[in-house]
Amino acid sequence: MSIHYQCRHCGQHMGSLHELDVTSEQLGFHQLTVEERNEMLAYDEVGNVHVKIICEDCHEALTQNPDYYELDRWIQ
Repeated sequence: MSIHYQCRHCGQHMGSLHELDVTSEQLGFHQLTVEERNEMLAYDEVGNVHVKIICEDCHEALTQNPDYYELDRWIQ
């Protein structure tokens, strides 16, 4: 199983962890609500986990422009 982290806004690949034998509790996923899990986590056909996070650049843009939270897509 591999875990792949990608920015939910710009799509930038943030990193991957490969060949892990960890539980969702060790990764902290158990602390997410069902809604948050559905929004942030996706599993592919071979069992890899794809985690949607926010990169530093997008976080800074959202901090400076909080009205962006209202938009579905703010990066063209």
